[in-house]
Amino acid sequence: MTSFAPETTRFAPSPTGRLHIGHAYAALFAAQQSRKGKFLLRMEDLDRGRCRPEFEIHIEEDLAWLGLDWVKPVRRQSEHQDDYDSALSRLREQGVLYPCFCTRKDIAAEIAAAGEAPQGPEGPLYPGICRRLPPDQAQARMAAGVPYALRIDIGKAAARAGALSFQDLGHGIIAANPGVLGDAVLSRKDAGASYHLAVVVDDALQNITLVTRGEDLLPSTHLHRLLQALLKLPVPRWHHHRLITDDKGVRLAKRHDAVSLQQLRRQGVTPTQIRRRLGFTWD
Repeated sequence: MTSFAPETTRFAPSPTGRLHIGHAYAALFAAQQSRKGKFLLRMEDLDRGRCRPEFEIHIEEDLAWLGLDWVKPVRRQSEHQDDYDSALSRLREQGVLYPCFCTRKDIAAEIAAAGEAPQGPEGPLYPGICRRLPPDQAQARMAAGVPYALRIDIGKAAARAGALSFQDLGHGIIAANPGVLGDAVLSRKDAGASYHLAVVVDDALQNITLVTRGEDLLPSTHLHRLLQALLKLPVPRWHHHRLITDDKGVRLAKRHDAVSLQQLRRQGVTPTQIRRRLGFTWD
């Protein structure tokens, strides 16, 4: 069911390439849901190796071409590390974080040696190698400058938060299962905050009342609801929308060289045609 009550929504792309038709759907969907409220644009630019300023310019150009407008200024995650550090400090005080020194090779070897591992939405979950590391050993490695990430101890965190649920406009009330992603990474050396932490902090600071995003991110919402409880943040509603796929049923993605809005524009496709193709008939 589509809600037309006043909402504050956001479209939050990563400026790592040109927008494609799937992005157009996500942006139009978010804007539609905010018709009597506010529509925000946020740049999720914590991936320093892939995000580029020119892609931000292209994103804004494409959105304007679609006929969208948004509340200024645009929030850029790279400019707000202090907010994420503050959240990490609060989680650290609660004893639900631990340093992880594992490489991908270490994790793969542990899973292979065990013969099996709990499965998550995208494959085997982290097997908890560093969760079992004695605190003095962990401190010694950190003091020696060994690179590490910060993971959430999902068992401790879930026990601390208790039973949780969240509301999705398409699925109704859902009981949260924080363990679905295992001991997820919340911070790493090359990015001060992971997607999971940054998006939760950003949505709270920007007073987002309705989070709209693809249904592929529904598993992440279970963890995000837990982080909101631990950090005592406001709880929005969610609407996980359908994904746009190609003629083979594969989700459109930059890494699969999906046709960009820029290419469609050069082919003579109009914003009105894009809207109608995606099922948006409002002006």
